[in-house]
Amino acid sequence: MSRLTALALSCLSLLAAAAAVAQPHPFNVRDLIGFDRLSEPAVSPDGSRIVFTVSVLDEAAGRRRTDLWLVRADGSGLRQLTTHQASDTSATWTADGKSIYFLSSRSGSSQVWRMPADGGEAEPVTNVPLDVGAFALSPSATHVVVALEVFTDCPTLACTTERLEATAKRKASGQIFDRLFIRHWDTWKDGRRSHLFAVPVAGGAPIDLMRGMDADAPSKPFGGSDEFAFTPDGRAVVFTARQAGREEAWSTNFDLWFSSIEGSAAPRNLTASNAAWDTAPVFSPDGKTLAYRAMTRAGYEADRFRIVLRQWPDGPTRVLTEGWDRSPDGVVWSADGRTLYATAGNLGQVSLFAIDAATGQVRTVAKEGHIVAPGVAGDRLVFLLDHLKSPAELHSVRPDGSDLKAITTINASRLASVSMGDAEQFTFKGWNDETVYAWVVKPVGFQVGKKYPLAFLIHGGPQGSFSNNFHYRWNAQVYAAAGYAAVMVDFHGSTGYGQAFTDAINGDWGGKPLVDLQKGFDAAAARYTWIDTDRACALGASYGGYMINWIAGNWPDRFRCLVNHDGNLDERMAYYDTEELWFPEWERGGTPWDKPEAYARHNPIDYVKNWKTPMLVVHGGRDYRVVDTQGISTFTALQRRGIPSRFLYFPDENHWVLKPANSVLWHETVLAWLAEWTRPAPPSGSR
Repeated sequence: MSRLTALALSCLSLLAAAAAVAQPHPFNVRDLIGFDRLSEPAVSPDGSRIVFTVSVLDEAAGRRRTDLWLVRADGSGLRQLTTHQASDTSATWTADGKSIYFLSSRSGSSQVWRMPADGGEAEPVTNVPLDVGAFALSPSATHVVVALEVFTDCPTLACTTERLEATAKRKASGQIFDRLFIRHWDTWKDGRRSHLFAVPVAGGAPIDLMRGMDADAPSKPFGGSDEFAFTPDGRAVVFTARQAGREEAWSTNFDLWFSSIEGSAAPRNLTASNAAWDTAPVFSPDGKTLAYRAMTRAGYEADRFRIVLRQWPDGPTRVLTEGWDRSPDGVVWSADGRTLYATAGNLGQVSLFAIDAATGQVRTVAKEGHIVAPGVAGDRLVFLLDHLKSPAELHSVRPDGSDLKAITTINASRLASVSMGDAEQFTFKGWNDETVYAWVVKPVGFQVGKKYPLAFLIHGGPQGSFSNNFHYRWNAQVYAAAGYAAVMVDFHGSTGYGQAFTDAINGDWGGKPLVDLQKGFDAAAARYTWIDTDRACALGASYGGYMINWIAGNWPDRFRCLVNHDGNLDERMAYYDTEELWFPEWERGGTPWDKPEAYARHNPIDYVKNWKTPMLVVHGGRDYRVVDTQGISTFTALQRRGIPSRFLYFPDENHWVLKPANSVLWHETVLAWLAEWTRPAPPSGSR
């Protein structure tokens, strides 16, 4: 029995009494959106306490809001620190452990606030005229560095606000662009950049630390405070930024930059020699070493990150993890500076590892589940852990990997009220007889001798993984509770199996992955004879949506129905209407005019003539990664060919469906579609 299984059984035994009071019901989408979501744990300097964020559903408002909570590292003393209707996030400690700084919108805009760690009233630290997007606190708490959206040619913050007000008053709505990006992820560009500003805590004018830079820090759309850090003396900041000029839309050349908080000199590039991605600076406890993560291949966003160590400030650098075939994230130092801890995708899990700072030797600390946000708390490591049967809770473990235990059980009562399907990982021989990993989740209330329909889930990325993860958009338990077996294959191109396995998909989107999916389907059918393979539907989003379109034309007789969320139909046009051009240029080996054959090689639009399987198409109107015309085109093709089809459109969603009510509609529509086509007897005329 694994430690994670033992831990889960222990938690379940504690919940047995509560579960006996009310009979658990099959897990559903309302349970999914109702779970409290823990994030952003920060350990106090003495390692005794952890402040973290809990996001709760405000159903009346149709949104989620967040509060700060505090717990001792041994799990005692759990209490809620903030209860304001505004969102409180991104907590950090002062060096003496007496105060907590955090972001809050309670004043009407997002600003930095602070409050006593032992409780008391919060007070504002910043009062700048723009929203603070992220922040860091200096070691002596004399300064905060804040991220603000500004027009870089404006000499003051007031200039930015005045220009925004003037734009809002214009009668004409037209926008003029001279270069890419014109929009990114879900937002149209208006000329502003996210710049870092140093703000004295005692009061004073903010100082732009990126003066003269045409770049964003943190990076967009997903960068955060992990992309910048104060130097040990508190007099400067090291940050991640991409200064790529007109090549920004096809460049992954993020560098580390150095800037004094006085803003007296232009920022200095610390990693100019590397044309690939450098990010996430973390200083050792003694301040003598800077650790960061770096890729080696320019233009490839799924390259393997290495941990690099640099003697601070201007000493030599060395790659610590060149011999480790994993891509680390969430890097933190041990208190003595001899070890770095990091998480990384690992054979269908996201595991916690320890790396010797002198030798680079790696050992596994905690293997199973989906581990994020590690921190050091005295003689233990703390982190968030979720898995296929539980949302994230705080856990801790000894550095030697022993004594894994839960610190919080905030969702215990909700877990006790629902029934979930058992999950199991299996392997099979995929493309070229190479080992491929997959997960199966049994239907809730599984009965031996009964046959169950199949929901065959295909992950996006494509360099990604379903992993042992309690996902809030693609959660296998939703399908298990509806009576389906859920099967998820980590095909060639998936992460966590070594870089060569990830690279195998480059230029071969419809090749090796399709073979793996086909062989994975057959392997699941042979291994789990209770799966009714005649009643199977395939579902996918992003690359998974592309694969649904590819399956429709190249594996058209296997599934009763298909679900395509935000998937490309035409790879040629997808290059021209997306935003991050480095992605298709790497995957296809160049541009469509230089490599037309690469864009034609696995293009779903060329196989529409073979389509016959009923398909539900879903798309978001604010998806600028895979634009909505790709989904509309897919639905048009289905309708014109007379294939049963349905189109679900969210004008206010991006590449993901995030709003609670929209999530409910998404799941209800998808499950209704599956139910329509997986009845024991096929609907008339469906095959």
